[in-house]
Order: sequence, then structure tokens, then C-alpha cells
Amino acid sequence: MEIPTPEPGPGQVLIKMRAAGMNPMDRTLASGDWKPMPATFPMVLGADGAGVVEKLGEGASRFSVGDDLFYQLLIPPLGAAGTYAEHVAVSEDAPLTRVPAGLDDVVAASLPTAGGAALAVVDLLEPLTDKTVLIVGAGGGVGSFATQFAVKAGAQVIANVRGRDAERMRAYGAVETIDHTEVSLPDAVRRAHPDGIDAIIDVASDAGGFAELASLVKGGGTAVTTKYVADEGALGAAGITGVNYAMQPSSELFERVAGAVADGRIVAPPITRISLEEAPAVLSSAQPRPAGGKTVITL
Repeated sequence: MEIPTPEPGPGQVLIKMRAAGMNPMDRTLASGDWKPMPATFPMVLGADGAGVVEKLGEGASRFSVGDDLFYQLLIPPLGAAGTYAEHVAVSEDAPLTRVPAGLDDVVAASLPTAGGAALAVVDLLEPLTDKTVLIVGAGGGVGSFATQFAVKAGAQVIANVRGRDAERMRAYGAVETIDHTEVSLPDAVRRAHPDGIDAIIDVASDAGGFAELASLVKGGGTAVTTKYVADEGALGAAGITGVNYAMQPSSELFERVAGAVADGRIVAPPITRISLEEAPAVLSSAQPRPAGGKTVITL
């Protein structure tokens, strides 16, 4: 539906959107299954985006008209600052971050949720020098970034991906790839690493699958899930640190991700560009983003 262009209130900035990153979480929001935060209607979907400051609200001084920003706006109330739109009005205190010189707005819009979560999880696991880390769902947005950040931190990464993404994972620095559609992932890891592995970053498994994979971690190791399915108590009793990870967005975190991409230390995963008009069909399809990459709405 068409709704009026928002006006920035006191302490807000009006941003003319240039691109909006699409995440699997957006479908969960659309379905009503994600309930930790109150919603407002009409609900504008989307949390990740990039755009230019078009207007300042009264008292806003952190940014100037014309500043190029990217951001994650998963802020209450849901729907009031969605990025699937031509404009968004938001508090200047939100995690808004300047786009580094030379970084395309479309790439910038793909970074906050996927890149931010990946970097924060790798930070949580440090030090990783010579540690063996299994990344489950390595071909998607979070997994692609996590693979690279973990490799840069010195880890030996086992990437769980379909065969079509194996070459890309090795280019990222993964030392092994395992296609769970061809072999049993737990069995393959167990055969290759009979003494266990040091950590798991799992962005895909349900509770049962995560528990089975976490059993491969050595005592003193860590098993992280972004799906909130870890039984932290049971893992702790086995000498493993279980983590149900939830990202705490910040401008500082996003600056680190963008800086790594801008200077070439990290490569953004493949991006499929769609129009705003195409977004409803893509969001409601079986694949809210193409396997092995990110979808970005260009505006």
C-alpha cells in the first residue's frame, strides 16, 4: 500500500532509501511468528538498509543532509522504521553508520545483520588461532561472513555448504567443506576429527540437529546457535559453553564490518538485486534469498 512520506520528528533524521537488505528474519516478522517486540501497523518490513539523509528533525545534529548511511533498524515498535520503503524517519541515536568511501550502497545494505552477527560471534569465540571451527549454514549471509572473519582470526574452518558453494568457501579460506545433502554432517566431522572440534557456529539447525553437532565439541569448547535452540544447561554439564546468540547492534560493530569490506579484507557474499515491487513475491517464496548469497532491494 501507499502511505505518506514520514516527517522527521525532534531528534530524528529522514533518510531517502537507496537499498534495503532482505533477511530470513523478515519473513518471520511478516508471518507474526517473531514476538519479542511490539508491532505497529501499517507495518513496513525490513531492518537493513542504506540511504542518504534528506532532512533533519528539530534538534538533530549527529548527521548532516547528504550524509550516506547504512543501518539495522530492528527497533521498537516494529514496522515504524521498516526499510522496504522509499523513506524512513528514525532517531539519530539509532545504530546509523556512515558508508565508507568506495563502498557501494547496495553492498552496504547487505552488511548489518549478516556481517554484524558474524563478526560479533567470532569476537565471542576469540582467540581462534589454530582452533577448528565448524560453521553450519556457511553459504548464506551470516555464514559467508563468519567463515571469513574466523579464518582471519586464525581458525581452521570446516564449512557446511552445498556443493555449488564449496569453491567459494575455499576462496574464503575454509580448509574443508561438507555437503550435508550428500553425507551425514555429524558422521563426516566425526570421521575427520575423532578427537572433536573446538567450536561450532550454527545458523541453520533445529534443536535436535544442533544438540547432535554440539556433541562433537571438545570439553572447554563453545557451541553457538543463532536459532535460539541451545540447551545451555545440558551443554554446560558436558563441559561445553552453549550460546543462544542475539546480536546487539551498534554503529561501532557496523563500522568494523564495513571497514573490512571496504579495504578488501572481507568479501561480501553474492548479491541478487530486486525492485521494491518484486519484494512481496520474493518474501513469500520458498527462498527469501537465493541460496549462497543475499538479496537486496534497490530503490
